[in-house]
Amino acid sequence: MDKTATLHLEPIYQRPESLRDELTHYCGGCGHAIMHRLIAELIDELQIREKTIGIAPVGCAVLAYDYIDIDWSEAAHGRPPAVATGMKRVQPDKVVFTYQGDGDLASIGMAETIHAANRGENITIIFINNALYAMTQGQMAPTTMLGQITTTTPRGRELEQEGPPIDICELLQGFERVKLLARTAVNSPRNVRKTRRLVKKAFQNQIKGTGFSLIEVLSQCPTYWRKKPAECNDFIENEMIKTFPLGVYKDEV
Repeated sequence: MDKTATLHLEPIYQRPESLRDELTHYCGGCGHAIMHRLIAELIDELQIREKTIGIAPVGCAVLAYDYIDIDWSEAAHGRPPAVATGMKRVQPDKVVFTYQGDGDLASIGMAETIHAANRGENITIIFINNALYAMTQGQMAPTTMLGQITTTTPRGRELEQEGPPIDICELLQGFERVKLLARTAVNSPRNVRKTRRLVKKAFQNQIKGTGFSLIEVLSQCPTYWRKKPAECNDFIENEMIKTFPLGVYKDEV
């Protein structure tokens, strides 16, 4: 081999055009960064960047507008589905999605979530479930699991005291006008690939005018789970999925 020869490598993986080149605000190992990249990749792949509108909530998920380079509107806490409904109804040619955490979607925003689903609004909801309130220092959320320790359940969530966690996919499964409903995770390459396929289908459904889609994503929170990133991946696989089984709960396309 000629030692003077230059090895030429073609890039096969690079930053999506819709993903801004910014330093991250997120904690190391947080699943939000994975989801931001997936969404940006899909926006580029589907060539919808100039007609996509994201609705940001309150909570860690709000930082999405710093990274995904599209038009954004921020909603009051829990109200992204209502804002997305208005956006989509007055601009039906746009692709409108909400990007929400479990506190925003399943607590203060539960009514907005249920009614948008019941009406069958032609919007896409991406629901990040890390089973606690991360931005406000790790309190119990509607999705906190039984026995899970948080700053407000120091002995673990108790069935008799706090009730069971709320299963959003199971709750919405019986709604007639919900068209795509799935739960996935970003704790392994296999699950990341599945998540990408499901989010892509949710966007495609909206483009076709199919109706309401919600993709729930089990995501890591190393800081308030008090775990290293690799331990968080194992926690999702070995514990969280027992409470929140992965799968497609409804697909009526």
